[in-house]
Amino acid sequence: LSSSSGASSDATTERKCHVLGLNLMHLLVDNRLSEFHAELELLSEEEAASPHVSFPITLERQLMVGSYDEVLDAGRNVPDPSYNLFMENLLETVRDSIADCVEVSYKSMKLSDAVTMMKFDSTAELKEYVEEKREDWIAEGDGLTFRPPPAGSKAVDIPSMNLIAQSLSYATELERIV
Repeated sequence: LSSSSGASSDATTERKCHVLGLNLMHLLVDNRLSEFHAELELLSEEEAASPHVSFPITLERQLMVGSYDEVLDAGRNVPDPSYNLFMENLLETVRDSIADCVEVSYKSMKLSDAVTMMKFDSTAELKEYVEEKREDWIAEGDGLTFRPPPAGSKAVDIPSMNLIAQSLSYATELERIV
């Protein structure tokens, strides 16, 4: 009897770790990092060492240091097929992050370079992404051009002197009240 209850306990622990890992993946994909870290604090060492739980922990570390290639490559080594949906969503999140960086770093670039950077399989996939998510990008010929951000988004455009005067006025009024 004791060996069958031990096997049952192991199966229960494995299922628990699987569910914990899926929950961590969900929090990671939704970028709910404070909740992700709160969940990590509740894990035992045994649970954290399980492949189902250690996988999202490793992914989070790679994301935090910007090792996007390693994150994308991890999709080939998921501990269970149920993680694949989360990996697809994480791939989109990583691509969006790379795209945000690319559009402020470059005025234009070759389509082939953008395909490589953003981990697309083809130029057609990149063009589809541009049409769906990046309306301010222009794909023409073999190049990709990024439109500059709209005017009014520079630090010079902030009415700092007005804000300072208003803050001083509030401080003076508060001092009079006290």
